[in-house]
Amino acid sequence: MVKGSGALRYGSPPEPGRKDTTMTDETSADGLRDKIARQSEETLGKIAQDLLENPLVSGALSKAFDARERASQAQEAAMGALNLPSAADLERLTRRLRSVSQRLEGIEDAVDRLDERLRGPVSGAEGAIEQRLAAMDQVLNDVVASLAALRAGTPPGPAKKPAAKRPAKKPAAKKPAKKPAAKKPRPPVD
Repeated sequence: MVKGSGALRYGSPPEPGRKDTTMTDETSADGLRDKIARQSEETLGKIAQDLLENPLVSGALSKAFDARERASQAQEAAMGALNLPSAADLERLTRRLRSVSQRLEGIEDAVDRLDERLRGPVSGAEGAIEQRLAAMDQVLNDVVASLAALRAGTPPGPAKKPAAKRPAKKPAAKKPAKKPAAKKPRPPVD
């Protein structure tokens, strides 16, 4: 092959009076390459079709697949007898682990969201409940302190609130008591 002035030449220059059959650029080389590839694909397709239609070849292929299946079953039985997992067992286990892993990730995400909600600021209604609970807790602490002081025999400390003084009640006006009936004098005893 001789290169010259951008044209590809195969062999010697054409004889005078003959048409020049050289390739002048890459596109014609690509076209030839595509044509050869297309023809080879068609030829291989025809050969494969002819082989599959041949009863001898199709019978051999089906027997080969049957033998492969029987060998696979025998291998599983032997591995089962040895208490070893087969490839199918490992695949099932792998799928199951992936499923459990995805579920666990979902649970972790839900726990994270719940944790964020619990750590977040307390809303209005929840804030009022928290305040009431805190007040109840304080009252309970005061009652516990008072009980402890009573057990110890000392007056309760600051936890006890002084009782409010009430006005004293006036005693009701008493009715005059009835005099008992006069007793008759007894005669002197001699």
